Amino acid sequence: MAEPKRYVTSEELKTHNKPGDLWICIQGKVYDVSEWMKTHPGGDLPLLNLAGQDVTDAYVALHPSTAWQYLDKFFNGYYLKDYAVSEISKDYRKLYFEFTKMGLFEKKGHGVLISMVVIAMMFSVCVYGVLFSESAFVHLICGGLMGFLWIQSGWLGHDSGHYQIMMDRKFNRFAQILTGNCLAGISIAWWKRNHTAHHIAVNSLEYDPDLQHIPVFAVSSKFFDSLTSKYYERKLNFDSITRFLVSYQHLTYYPVMCVARLNLFAQSFVLLLSNTKVPNRGQELFGLLVFWIWYPLLVSCLPNWSERVMFVLASFSVTGIQHVQFTLNHFSSTVYVGEPSGNDWFEKQTNGTLNITCSSFMDWFHGGLQFQIEHHLFPRLPRCHYRKISPIVKDLCKKHGLPYDSASFFKANEMTIATLRNAALQARDLTKPVPKNLVWEAVNSHG
Repeated sequence: MAEPKRYVTSEELKTHNKPGDLWICIQGKVYDVSEWMKTHPGGDLPLLNLAGQDVTDAYVALHPSTAWQYLDKFFNGYYLKDYAVSEISKDYRKLYFEFTKMGLFEKKGHGVLISMVVIAMMFSVCVYGVLFSESAFVHLICGGLMGFLWIQSGWLGHDSGHYQIMMDRKFNRFAQILTGNCLAGISIAWWKRNHTAHHIAVNSLEYDPDLQHIPVFAVSSKFFDSLTSKYYERKLNFDSITRFLVSYQHLTYYPVMCVARLNLFAQSFVLLLSNTKVPNRGQELFGLLVFWIWYPLLVSCLPNWSERVMFVLASFSVTGIQHVQFTLNHFSSTVYVGEPSGNDWFEKQTNGTLNITCSSFMDWFHGGLQFQIEHHLFPRLPRCHYRKISPIVKDLCKKHGLPYDSASFFKANEMTIATLRNAALQARDLTKPVPKNLVWEAVNSHG
């Protein structure tokens, strides 16, 4: 005789939400992932941020079909008593499995090979121009070309972190270290930890690291309350210095983007030299060492310091375009305070994301992330399919009354600057000895 099923309620599930006692629910079954958290390939943050919840949609979005076979060993014998699936979640899961049946997650196209060939050509031209030309103008062009190289290698590194872009996992790992650590000087381990947290908690002011740029930027006046970052595990103090910097953030935005890469360099080393568990730490550090050998060496081959500075500024400024692209997709979208929820995955991804409209000719420029909504809903889908599925996703959003926001590249820049300017004006208001205008705040704050 079969044993009767054991149940827990959602309220009971919520109590198992900390290290050492971490439960999640997937399709009505409850899993104890307390030990798995230590070796989870996606890191501990996704599990911690969604602990004690139904995470079915997030699990579907972020895991390959082969991962389902490993779930049973974490099943603790309980089922969620009040498990329910919303209509939007039903449609989302149905669409996901339709894409799976069509083989879209396995069809990666030829973009990876083409990108690698282009990157190799750009690198060769840069090295040749620096070593064999005496023209300062050629050296300037080579610096800019290096920036474009970093952008394209960044797109490949991004893709390889979401899905396997090479024929097997070992080659995929090689591609990650090559495009991220060796060529760009950015740890792929840092990127995966940061980026996964972003996908799980898109536009949460407390949980999404891609919005936590205090003291330089604040996309919402809610940051003025000195929120605590769950990613960095520290308070984001809104002090007098921060207030001053934020007051002019709409003016400093583009200059900061030109040197934003310095922050990624620093964040990479901060993670790798910390006590945080990092898989393949030795590989990560070796890759960064390769970058910090070849790039300074190449710069040192330029004839004088003025050209060296010019080369570095050109490479940093051009790759700053990519940092602008990253911010356009989210800075002007809806934000919220609080932890992410597993039950409104589709809604949170669409509300916190902006697409960039462009012709197919410009897909190479945006790295596929102009379809940011599609990417957030189906992060494992190769970018060559985003344009194809875009009308389907748009129709699904319309069916359920959800936003499908898009704007041209230039309009998105205007929206981002407007968001920063609104927050800057509010920061300036706080310096005046008058009460805050609560009506103005309610109208203009996001979320």
